Amino acid sequence: MNRADSLQPPVDTDGRVRAVIEDIEPAVDGGRFPIKRVIGDRIVVRADCFADGHDKIACALLWRPAGETGWRRTPMEPLGSDRWQATFRVDAIGTWEYTVSAWVDPLLSWRHDFARRIDVADLRVAALAGARLLDEAADRAAAAGAAADRQLIDRWARRLADAAREDGGGVASAGVDEAAADAAARFPDLRHACTEARIHRVTVERERARFSSWYEFFPRSASDDPQRHGSFADCEAWLPYVQRMGFDVVYFPPIHPIGRTRRKGRDNTLTAATDDVGSPWAIGSAEGGHDAILADLGSAEDFRRLVRRARELDLEIALDIAFQCAPDHPWVAEHPSWFRHRADGSIQYAENPPKKYQDIYPFDFESDDWPALWLALAGVIEHWIGQGVRIFRVDNPHTKAFAFWEWVITRVRAGHPDVIFLSEAFTRPKVMHRLAKLGFSQSYTYFTWRNTKAELIAYFEELTDGPGREYFRPNVWPNTPDILPASLQYGGRAAFMARVALAATLGASYGIYGPAFELLEDRPLAEGSEEYLGSEKYERRVWELGRQDSLADFITVLNRARREHPALQCDTGLRFLPVDNDQLIAYAKQAPGGEDTVVCVVNLDPHHAQAGWIEMDPRAFGTSSGQAYQMHDLVSGARFLWHGSRNYVNLDPARTPVHVMHLRARLRREHDFDYFL
Repeated sequence: MNRADSLQPPVDTDGRVRAVIEDIEPAVDGGRFPIKRVIGDRIVVRADCFADGHDKIACALLWRPAGETGWRRTPMEPLGSDRWQATFRVDAIGTWEYTVSAWVDPLLSWRHDFARRIDVADLRVAALAGARLLDEAADRAAAAGAAADRQLIDRWARRLADAAREDGGGVASAGVDEAAADAAARFPDLRHACTEARIHRVTVERERARFSSWYEFFPRSASDDPQRHGSFADCEAWLPYVQRMGFDVVYFPPIHPIGRTRRKGRDNTLTAATDDVGSPWAIGSAEGGHDAILADLGSAEDFRRLVRRARELDLEIALDIAFQCAPDHPWVAEHPSWFRHRADGSIQYAENPPKKYQDIYPFDFESDDWPALWLALAGVIEHWIGQGVRIFRVDNPHTKAFAFWEWVITRVRAGHPDVIFLSEAFTRPKVMHRLAKLGFSQSYTYFTWRNTKAELIAYFEELTDGPGREYFRPNVWPNTPDILPASLQYGGRAAFMARVALAATLGASYGIYGPAFELLEDRPLAEGSEEYLGSEKYERRVWELGRQDSLADFITVLNRARREHPALQCDTGLRFLPVDNDQLIAYAKQAPGGEDTVVCVVNLDPHHAQAGWIEMDPRAFGTSSGQAYQMHDLVSGARFLWHGSRNYVNLDPARTPVHVMHLRARLRREHDFDYFL
């Protein structure tokens, strides 16, 4: 006997299962990581489902909130070429699950074959076979307590059986009963069903995870007195200003005690004067660590009052989570094993050559005491959740262990599924995407360094149409306290206007570091540097919020357009439009369902007027090709009547370098007045 003869059928496999399921979408890395959605979304699931031979198969989408034991079922519809589709709606935040089941369906196969038979003798035999299948379906309906369906199915079975015994020609018509067929389909024979073993997950978050407008400022600079440190009370006085501009998230850099050992001076000098305030990211001193508040800002109750006041204005306070310590942080003495040591026994300060951060000690995630470190860091997040914070911007998450982030985000969301995490990781693309897969709600982007038309188109097509669209939510920032890009250093007011307009309309979530942005702060520390001269990272500033040249009013208009137009509230529906001038970039954003369309044109040249012809097929946006349509500029208030697929634009940066236009289709002409939708 050879080896092949000795092999027996596998005992752990049911050889009667004939259906095959492949290529379930949406999926991230084959289902290893969850996709992301927000509450109320409908999720379209597709899969390849087929079987051997000519028998018919049926498929069902199985879905449920995580924690439910039973599955909810939705029949899948064929798309052709063995591709199937169904949808389900997520109506609560948290984790949801889905998979696909497919099976060879004897009743479907019988109906298909019965309809093609013409020989009466064959029809009678087939009718008896169908009656038996229907009897089984009626039994399943009865077991499920569906008495009305059981009666429908049973009556059809009796008609088939009676027709098979009669001599007349009514047997063919007895095989048709759509109502009973629909009832029988609700109770299929699933004994040999194939169900995809890997359960796919959906992280469902609140709407702000997808659509948010962030405003960052330093609490210590909220005072209008150069001699007085800003406080939470001063921040509270700033909230109406931020609200009027239309932002909904107020983000603070770290608010903890700042280390005194190796404190940095102004402009990142190594020698600090006695009155230098240091970097907020050098966290911890004798006064406390990550769960403490810098005394100059106020008390814990002052902070909680600020959080409550923000909520009254429909704002949320976002806090910075920076997992690193100043040399005099209490943990350095209490847990020296949590830090990496140099050969001479001293603790290694943070470096990113050529940058050095002598005032910061990073954690060692390979420490033998890593479980205690993980719990302590999770405790930091949980402490601030207890103070009312539900949004966290995480500093440099790419320098901490991936496994830690997956664990801690899962842990936090198990008790607080409404918490949002923003990843500040300006690093390699695969690292940024891994962090998004691990659970970060939003991610910083490379927008800050994408300036040309070609760069912007390529990057945002990747963000909106690439595989990351299922899990990577961009948060688009034209500047940060660390980054004053060259485009803002040399472009003047028009460059600031163009960059914030691009950020606010290309991304559903965006932010600015202010007041540096709206007050046109453009002085670099040195030629070729992206650091600000007089950076707030190392000193307090006093800002004149009411300056005449402020962009606050322009930003207010942009944020109003975002709030009023669903097209600008998601990252899907973006289409770049051809325009015959490389200094002009044009794009349309359309809301799901097509009920709202916004068309944007931006002059990328901050010094010269630029003009060109835009090509836009109006039929793609619900307007007939021969119909005039109105473009209402939401920035200037102007209204333009466009015709056909090719229209002219001219943007002078001395006035405004952008159009943000609502497309309004003409409905009819009555009494010489045009009516628009």
